[in-house]
Amino acid sequence: MKRIVVFCGSSSGTDLVYQSQAYATGSFLAQSRIGLVYGGARVGLMGAVADGALAQGGEVIGVLPRFLSGKEIGHVGLTDLILVETMHERKMKMNELSDGVIALPGGFGTLEELFEMVTWGQLGLHSKPVGILNVDGFYDELIALVQTMVTKGFLKAENQRMMLFADSIEALIKQMRSYQPLAAPKWITKETS
Repeated sequence: MKRIVVFCGSSSGTDLVYQSQAYATGSFLAQSRIGLVYGGARVGLMGAVADGALAQGGEVIGVLPRFLSGKEIGHVGLTDLILVETMHERKMKMNELSDGVIALPGGFGTLEELFEMVTWGQLGLHSKPVGILNVDGFYDELIALVQTMVTKGFLKAENQRMMLFADSIEALIKQMRSYQPLAAPKWITKETS
């Protein structure tokens, strides 16, 4: 993997572990010679993941919509800061620049970005690994919800396996490196054929 896009909060959260793990994620990516693509801000977990990568001399590319540049305060000192016009253009550019996806803790925006990437993978629009770093159990309920989707027949088990979960960045990167995409992305049922 040459580059990974990391989705995470523009806030730091209520526990210092989120910030420290974001920094450690950026640091680990740089030490592993994997470039970081992220939302371009210098605040919250976004700033921490960028700072961690930059401290290790890593490549860090930020993608920031112009209308957020004042609100999220664009990071200085990045390898590159790409300004785009819309949120959708931001996700398209991040997808184009990356070979994999990681979600750290965050809010609505992080979940929206994560699920759009998973959906694109399910539809066969990309075949890159999508990982979730479950920092201090942050995503435990999401993992349970995804299992409920399978149990209740709204998601096939093969598609559930598209989402990789780990409690450490080292374990997550190991899973992502060995990820095998689905042979047949979205299924067709009797109802839709």
